[in-house]
Amino acid sequence: TNCLILNTWAQPTFRFNFCTSMAAFNRSNLEELLKKRFFYAPSFQSYGGVAGLYDYGPPGCALQSNILELWRRHFVLEEDMLEMDGTIMTLAEVLKTSGHVDKFADWMVKDVKTGDIFRADHLVEAVLEARLEGDKQARSANVEAVGVSAAADKKKKKKGKVQAVELKKDTREEYEDILAKIDNYTGPELGEIIRKHNIKSPETENDLSEPVEFNLMFESSIGPTGTTKGYLRPETAQGQFLNFKKFLEFNNDKMPFASASIGRSFRNEISPRSGLLRVREFTMAEIEHYVDPQSKNHTRFDEVKDIKLRLLPQGVQAEGKTEPIEISIGEAVEKKVVDNETLGYFLARIHLFLIRLGIKIEKLRFRQHMPNEMAHYACDCWDAEIQSSYGWIECVGCADRSAYDLTVHSNRTKEKLVVRESLLEPLVYEKTVLEINKKVFGPKLRQNAKTVEEYLLNLNEGQLDNLKKALEDGNGTTTVPGVDGNTYEVSSDFLTIQRKTITEHVREYIPNVIEPSFGIGRILYSLIEHVYWIREGDEQRGVLSFPPRVAPFKCLLVPLSNNPSFTDLVRNISAKLRKLNIAIKVDDSSNSIGRRYSRNDELGTPFAITIDFQSVNDDTVTLRERDTTKQIREKVDTILQVLKDLVEEDIAWEDVMKKYPTFTQQELD
Repeated sequence: TNCLILNTWAQPTFRFNFCTSMAAFNRSNLEELLKKRFFYAPSFQSYGGVAGLYDYGPPGCALQSNILELWRRHFVLEEDMLEMDGTIMTLAEVLKTSGHVDKFADWMVKDVKTGDIFRADHLVEAVLEARLEGDKQARSANVEAVGVSAAADKKKKKKGKVQAVELKKDTREEYEDILAKIDNYTGPELGEIIRKHNIKSPETENDLSEPVEFNLMFESSIGPTGTTKGYLRPETAQGQFLNFKKFLEFNNDKMPFASASIGRSFRNEISPRSGLLRVREFTMAEIEHYVDPQSKNHTRFDEVKDIKLRLLPQGVQAEGKTEPIEISIGEAVEKKVVDNETLGYFLARIHLFLIRLGIKIEKLRFRQHMPNEMAHYACDCWDAEIQSSYGWIECVGCADRSAYDLTVHSNRTKEKLVVRESLLEPLVYEKTVLEINKKVFGPKLRQNAKTVEEYLLNLNEGQLDNLKKALEDGNGTTTVPGVDGNTYEVSSDFLTIQRKTITEHVREYIPNVIEPSFGIGRILYSLIEHVYWIREGDEQRGVLSFPPRVAPFKCLLVPLSNNPSFTDLVRNISAKLRKLNIAIKVDDSSNSIGRRYSRNDELGTPFAITIDFQSVNDDTVTLRERDTTKQIREKVDTILQVLKDLVEEDIAWEDVMKKYPTFTQQELD
């Protein structure tokens, strides 16, 4: 949204770069594989399904679990974070205070005749991208061949039809400029773009309505009376903010520190499409790192300062460019491309996490939010965007949210969400202060005293100086508003405003918050695309090259046949693998060995142990590696130790091949 940066990762922007060739990737083949192997499927299919809701099958569930396990190790354990599990149902009052009730919205447009609804920025983007692709085709020497492929891809996306029509140079440049700044437009500006460039409803070519805001939260009620209003949470962050005091106490009042939470969140998407990338129920993993606003340095920044990131800063985007710059995070912070060390530290840690998962480094960039995307209180905000066949997809948001969240909740509840820090030397300074004479104040204002007092106590020094002048100019009386909106008369008898010398031995401050927010479903799907490939010479043999640490199953156990002599050995090896906490899948079907290998390559299983008649005689088995298909043959205990090292210690298969003789399946046969 334009107003709340807390949910930015959940707002997908499909920045498709048609200059980047995706010709080698066939999304239809991948989707067929994922459906066949039940990674995930639309929910309630027997009843026709509901857009934006998905069920994860066994491999998808295991993959997500392994991603979250790595996330916990990489962030929660390594950074000593304090994890909590908060409630999904959230009081409306909490989300009213946070700003979600009023501002958690997207701009939507309607087909004026059919009533079909579209998210305005996505529709503009899709149509202009289709026109640019059509222009590219029209100027290409091979229009027909390119056109068929691109049109088919766009048809799947159901967003814009590609027609080979050449554009004028200034029109082409204007389209490219709009796309580079697509996240920076307001609703009225999107409406103007739609009218100016004659953008119609993609299926019917009907006119579109003016963009209107649509709140994305699912509303509900709590309890049988229906009087307590609630929402399904749009994020996990608010539960963390409301427990700040408990976290601080648990951490022995030491700063800085971070809380973390993993859980389901919900957004009532306008028009869910693109599979797992735009859904109405999803898993989030969020971190709230609390830091002193006067010192946003990070004690471990030196560990990451030399890591190079691909950054797309505001200035580059404002020029209509989309090519990231490669720069070390240390230099980026030094040059104030990134606002501070703590924010830079987490950008680097996010980068390391995604690369460790298996995301390709050349398809990962960090895009800085444009001014119109950031909330007024935000210091800086970046999205980790991953390129897939859908374009550049924001999968992680990392924002410096200043002290906004703790401040608004503290103001609303009157609970002080502050840090108290003993000073080595007392701090002495002058300050304008207000003192209320409650003996006069209460009896004079009666039932209105509370609302006027609340207003007065929230005045800053400048406002207090103005009130003092108003009292002097009004011969000791003036009017002030109450928090209820009414106006009340106050006099010098009620209150005293004067400069005082303040001596503080304890500094009190509201921490700022650095918030990395991860969309797990988007990361999961992007990872699947990045590790998918086809065996050379056989388009039917798809492979998912998951790193062992996140693969749904680590090892396939394959007896050569159903011969009873293999039964005990299969059972014994299975038991040993389970004791090692290595997830296995036994395939004792009647299919050929090659077929069984192939269908587990589709599951991303990195290793396979094959049991044959030689195994029965000498207790040796073969260990096959998925990507190279190379195998080693050793004693069972040796193979199990090698497998443990490969899965848990991140030992490379190349190192195993240096130590043990390797064979192809043909050589073993």
